[in-house]
Amino acid sequence: MTMAVDAGVASGQPLAPYTTLRLGGPADRLVVARTVPEIVQAVRSTDGPLLLLAGGSNVVIADQGFPGTTILVRTTGIAEAAGPANDAGTARVEWTVAAGEPWDGVCAAAAGAGLSGIECLSGIPGSTGATPVQNVGAYGQDVAETISTVRVLDRERNEIVVLPAEECGFTYRDSMFKRNTRYVILSVQFALTRSPLSVPIRYAELARTLGVEPGERAPLAATREAVLTLRARKGMVSDASDPDTWSVGSFFTNPVLDVAAMRQLRARASECGEPPAWPGQAGTVKTSAAWLIERAGFTRGYAGAHRTVALSGKHTLALTHRGGGTTEELLALARDVRGGVADRFGVTLRPEPVLVGCGL
Repeated sequence: MTMAVDAGVASGQPLAPYTTLRLGGPADRLVVARTVPEIVQAVRSTDGPLLLLAGGSNVVIADQGFPGTTILVRTTGIAEAAGPANDAGTARVEWTVAAGEPWDGVCAAAAGAGLSGIECLSGIPGSTGATPVQNVGAYGQDVAETISTVRVLDRERNEIVVLPAEECGFTYRDSMFKRNTRYVILSVQFALTRSPLSVPIRYAELARTLGVEPGERAPLAATREAVLTLRARKGMVSDASDPDTWSVGSFFTNPVLDVAAMRQLRARASECGEPPAWPGQAGTVKTSAAWLIERAGFTRGYAGAHRTVALSGKHTLALTHRGGGTTEELLALARDVRGGVADRFGVTLRPEPVLVGCGL
């Protein structure tokens, strides 16, 4: 793999070393930014296409690369301030975290400091600045639940502004940042709760692992460790030595269906059993993408005719790069899976990562 750039500016540098998939062609211009002023300067000096990369854990970049400026965000730091008490009178703490700060390190630091609110998001690869973009979530917890503000460079107004959470357009695995290049995220402020216990455990698998009932709380450190254990079993914790983790995590989001579509799914899935269902917003129903993929005939480790990509051997939602492959081959596998699910169940799966210069 091509050596990564540590500082300065480079031309024609492959972006594969900066993504968890180890895929992606060259950037016309690659800039490393270690401070907020450096990010602002790099953005303001760019008049063409712009791509922000930090952990590279939720992005699929075309083999042709990116025809513009890519900024590698390498800012770090966590600032703490006392926040207002919540409705139960429990002390709140505000953490302002730099966009380039590795996310799992933030989760570990919060648990170690006795601050709850993001413990179920442990082990998610990538940077803090990427978490609002995707409204990342796992095990019944979404990052939007604790975000209070997002500090951004507004490219349209050419100034730094602070956006309250209610203006960020958070929905299931989405936000206004995901397909909008107007805002460059500089830092994120989280409202955490000082407590030795987790937030109420919502996810049944995690509750079983912790030996508690859904809705109960568990010790903070134990909750983080249980989440890490579950993620590792599914190949969802990055390991440079294990190609089964060279992925973007879940490639497809869980489908959110209206009542009629869910009724049709149940009818088409009658021979497979009852599809999982959870209540969504505005009367919708969320079902399991992994359940659909598996019952459409795509088993763990499935590669089909592809040589260098495959479904993870641990979890069918992860599409993995085994080395020496291309983005187009990964997308071809994704199309196979998406088409198979649509043919069998009439449900179209939607990709979760940001697709740069490519598509399904």
